[in-house]
Amino acid sequence: MRSASLFLLSAIILARVAWAAEPPQGQLDGSRSLFAVLAAINAAGYDAELNSPSNEPFRLQLRQQIAARKPNSVRYLKEFFKAHRKLDWNDELSQYISYALSVDGPPDFKWRYSTEHTPPAANALEDMAPLLKEFWAQANLEQLWQAAQPAYDRIIARYHAPVTEAILQANAYLKNPTSGARGRRFQIYVDLLGAPNQVHTRSFVDDYFVVITPSTELRVADVRRAYLHYLIDPVAIRKTESIDKKKPLCHLADNAGALADIYKEDCVLLFGMSLVRAVEARIDHAPAEVEESMREGYILTAYFAEALAGYEKQETALRLELGELIDDINVRKERGRISAVQFYAEPVEHKVKVQVAEPEPPASPLLAQLDEVDQRIRARDIEGARRVCRSVLEQAAPEAVHARAFFDLAKIAALEKDPDLSKQLFEKTLSLKAEPFEAAWAHVYLARLAMAAQEPDEAISQYTAALAVAGGSEQARQAAQTEMEAAKSRLQQSIQGDQ
Repeated sequence: MRSASLFLLSAIILARVAWAAEPPQGQLDGSRSLFAVLAAINAAGYDAELNSPSNEPFRLQLRQQIAARKPNSVRYLKEFFKAHRKLDWNDELSQYISYALSVDGPPDFKWRYSTEHTPPAANALEDMAPLLKEFWAQANLEQLWQAAQPAYDRIIARYHAPVTEAILQANAYLKNPTSGARGRRFQIYVDLLGAPNQVHTRSFVDDYFVVITPSTELRVADVRRAYLHYLIDPVAIRKTESIDKKKPLCHLADNAGALADIYKEDCVLLFGMSLVRAVEARIDHAPAEVEESMREGYILTAYFAEALAGYEKQETALRLELGELIDDINVRKERGRISAVQFYAEPVEHKVKVQVAEPEPPASPLLAQLDEVDQRIRARDIEGARRVCRSVLEQAAPEAVHARAFFDLAKIAALEKDPDLSKQLFEKTLSLKAEPFEAAWAHVYLARLAMAAQEPDEAISQYTAALAVAGGSEQARQAAQTEMEAAKSRLQQSIQGDQ
């Protein structure tokens, strides 16, 4: 019985580790294709917000270095850029982002998808490929791409933890153990060369892209919203027949001045965005966001926010519950609710707060090594992951860095079905000045080990400690709250059995 319990525990920890590591199937990275295309338009006359303090300094450096190299292809790029000018800078950048995501990038810039699956804006730039090929070689953009890597690394490091947390938050709420259907991809690209404070999303075939330009305030909420769309929109599309039965409600959004026409024309998109906004409000415990969303024209937000309160009390994933949620919509009731909404007359501009960012202390270079551990674990390179941790522990570093290394070694021990070593290493993690993420999860894992060892009283103590960690992971908190009930039940049964 004990070996079976340990096997089950190991399986549970393995699943939790995979979930609590990085966004499944997702990446936070730079893109050579985006870099090449946006370097070209910067050289050709793309000057949007060039003097903004939110710009990444490398943008100006790159423009200066390209100008100094005087590539002959720039004059042809200028002609191309002029011929494809848009009325405003946002549309200007948008078309080139669509194109950059539609091609494979240097050196050949071939189409990544069939042109029937790429937006017309990208197809209209097809003749840019030979110009880019020449420009990449003449400006020696490969060298500039390599020179840009430290700037990419700095921004990616700032986004890594909060984006990971946001995606885990979404997965936890939707009760989604993976990042969507097999074969689909959610990809986040950091861009250094576009005008600041922008987030662009694109969906091509099975790929969903988010492109983030520089900003003083991280755009994590935008990434989470994009990720929710990535998960929810395909499910909503599969429920088109059910949504069509509620279509009379969609026409009530026609008078919403803030609502984009695309939502007025497509009821499925309107349902999807209403659900996404409702999920955000529930996750953030912000009921005021529901009213705001309704006034913007996302007219089913209030219904979904109420319905989600019931969904939260059961274990079924949202993708399996959505059909029933849609079927349960009372058209007459919702018509009355929507009729009472005072829609905004004009689009609402959600501005990003621009503030002077406090300089962040330099991160230990050893943390970059530890970032490889979860990647190695997912690739089943357990020995390689262990070597990275041991290498970090052999070097002088802040206690929090060593605590993370011990935490990763503890996860590896759990995967290798060594509960005694795992327990020892999690306890070592807690004996150091561990960051809140590692500290909270270490208590949760120790609680699970205690449950497997038939020690529910110790498990309850560890779950309580996890809940007491200030700034700990929301997923760790939820796990501790949920699993503590089972521990209490087990303890009560043990007490009754002894009587």
